[in-house]
Amino acid sequence: MQLTVWTYEGPPHVGAMRIATAMEGVHYVLHAPQGDTYADLLFTMIERRGKRPPVTYTTFQARDLGKDTAELFQAATRDAYARFKPQAMLVGASCTAELIQDDPAGMAQAMGLPCPVVALELPSYQRKENWGAAETFYQLVRKLADKDARALPREGRRPRVNLLGATALGFRHRDDVIEITRLLGTMGIDVNVTAPLGATPADLALLGEADFNICLYPEIADTTCRWLDKTFGQKTIRTVPIGHAATREFIAEVAELAGVDPTRALDTSNMPWWSRSVDSTYLTGKRVFIFGDATHAVAAARVARDELGFEVVGLGCYNREFARDVRDAAKLYGVEPLITDDYLEVEDAIAALQPELVLGTQMERHIAKRLRVPCAVISAPVHVQDFPARYSPQMGFEGANVLFDTWVHPLVMGLEEHLLTMFRDDFEFSDASGASHLGHGSAPAKAHDAAAAPVVQPMVDDGELAPAVETTGWTADAEKELLKIPFFVRGKARRNTERYATEQGLSAITLDTLYDAKAHYAR
Repeated sequence: MQLTVWTYEGPPHVGAMRIATAMEGVHYVLHAPQGDTYADLLFTMIERRGKRPPVTYTTFQARDLGKDTAELFQAATRDAYARFKPQAMLVGASCTAELIQDDPAGMAQAMGLPCPVVALELPSYQRKENWGAAETFYQLVRKLADKDARALPREGRRPRVNLLGATALGFRHRDDVIEITRLLGTMGIDVNVTAPLGATPADLALLGEADFNICLYPEIADTTCRWLDKTFGQKTIRTVPIGHAATREFIAEVAELAGVDPTRALDTSNMPWWSRSVDSTYLTGKRVFIFGDATHAVAAARVARDELGFEVVGLGCYNREFARDVRDAAKLYGVEPLITDDYLEVEDAIAALQPELVLGTQMERHIAKRLRVPCAVISAPVHVQDFPARYSPQMGFEGANVLFDTWVHPLVMGLEEHLLTMFRDDFEFSDASGASHLGHGSAPAKAHDAAAAPVVQPMVDDGELAPAVETTGWTADAEKELLKIPFFVRGKARRNTERYATEQGLSAITLDTLYDAKAHYAR
């Protein structure tokens, strides 16, 4: 166990919460001490859900440990059923409650509740959140799916599929489901069940009636898809439709399995236009570092290189269960895979590689901010700003448009930052002058005072002050001059200058060294 400020995944019972909260008619009773009750925070503040998550805590305290905590759990379970009348219940223990070994599963089974009860054995000290979500979904499906359900003969009806893997607190899962459902509809394919997001226990009973399954998020649905294949003989589409090319491959695979015409799915992505445009040449070869869950990281690397012309210089994931997929992908780009759940290792890798764009999680957004590198979020864990009110999928052709906007704009807007920096000493644009569009502000600084004006630390994307970057070997004047270079080429300038200083045997990089290196590489 490691003390940390940030963590990419919570304990497995948080994954179980994500499944319970995603579904309707399910309630989760969690044996947990007072202080572990943070479900409301996760789902109502971060995901901005309009109702509280269906989670009941026993909330035992220190003084309860000398009493019968088992009775406390049973009382909480009876009260939860009487109050919420769920179609099915989940029961389990948090990481702290696991230590007192009360066996919530056995106690719940002995209570004889009038609804199906799924007992969860989630080893909190060996497994993490995504595994907990996958195991919870699998146990629910295994318990509730009707083993006798089978797809009807295809004659006279449209093909039916199950969309599996979308959860609460998932990165754009809500919008991905809408986009893929729409895409399937244009091909003449109906969705039998979408689960766990929006599904009821009664819906899970109907899973066997689909012709095949679509695994949208392998971290959540892979185990369940394998069980459905074994139980009902349902094949699974495993191509994740993130990016223009992957969406076309997804459509071809679905059409072949469903026996429909793939040309009926309209291509509405602007990505091909971008690849043919003159504008795209400005960003060709930009160095990008990618980190997140395996599914989104691998998909992002393909889009970055093959559809936007970036150079992938780093690729990694935090969920070790899918490390093999990332290692295989890293071979395609000739980079060393980074498999870790330690954000400090990720920060060190980004600082060493000096990319011009970071694609990552909420953690990488903070890291990139500190290092003054543009960043786009592509994967959970995320914060409230990555649960937008607008429609913003990652999958399908519209998802490809969203990726185009989200990844390209931070680089393109670097030109604006460069112009503002160029004219910073002009009296009309100096930091001492108020914003012109506000109609007020301090009096313009005189031209002769511009040099003496205090240097204002630049603001970053969300209005916070960016911490100064300390670079060993650089003088303060050289570091200040480096910041005048547009951020989208600043990394290259830094690397070239440091290489020049090493070749010349210089122990410190001064302002003259920076200019000499610029002249050297301009020849």
